[in-house]
This record gives sequence, structure tokens and C-alpha cells, in this order.
Amino acid sequence: MATQFHLALPCVSINKTRLFYKDMLGAEIGRSSVKWADINLFGNQITFTECGPFKFESKSYNFNGDILPSFHFGVILKKEEWDNMLDALKSKNASIVSQVKFLENKTGEHQSFFVKDPNDFTVEFKCFTKSSDIFNG
Repeated sequence: MATQFHLALPCVSINKTRLFYKDMLGAEIGRSSVKWADINLFGNQITFTECGPFKFESKSYNFNGDILPSFHFGVILKKEEWDNMLDALKSKNASIVSQVKFLENKTGEHQSFFVKDPNDFTVEFKCFTKSSDIFNG
């Protein structure tokens, strides 16, 4: 089994956060309490704790003409899974912040789309044209 990651983040409303990750993204809710919840996002653990919003100094940056969020997290999927997630979110009328193809015809070519969760965190879903390019550049 591949190594899993754990990420801990603050949230504004644990109930809205649970609903978004479960109903919109299809993630499983793990251990939880009144003020926190573990989210299983493709086998990785994100722990949200209700304690208010987190403020970011630098909201975005420019990459090859595309404006991207400075702080974001996400998962790398195979193309079929990526397409299925994009279709599922569109069918649920999710607000796709942007959908971009990066490094076209270059090493590291990949597609990404971004969605916002109820805490204003940006979640990225990406798929590489060649999986061997994930860490090559």
C-alpha cells in the first residue's frame, strides 16, 4: 500500500464541511465529534477542526498566464477517475473554479480543475498525461 498523508486544517462549520466532502466529493467521513472530523479523501486523512477561518496573505499566483491559488491541496488521479470526478461535480452543479491544462507537450503535462470547499479552501484534482512525469521536470 502506498504511504498516506495526513493534513490538519481549521474550518468554519464542521457540519457544512462534512456535507461538502461526503456529498460533493464522495469522500468517507471517519472518526468525528461535534467540533472535528476525519475525512478520507482517496485514502488520505484530512482532519478538520471547527475553530474559524484561516487567513492567507497571498491568495494567488500566475503560472503561464493562469491565475492559481497559492494555498491549495488535492489529489492526483488517473485520467478516467479524473474525468469521472469532473463529470460528477458538474452533475451536482458544483462551482468549478478553473479547469486548466498545464505544460502542454512538455514533461509534466497535466490537467487540473479546482473547487472551493465551504471554508474557502481550494481542492485540486489533477491527472498527468504520463504518470512517470509526476516528479520529473
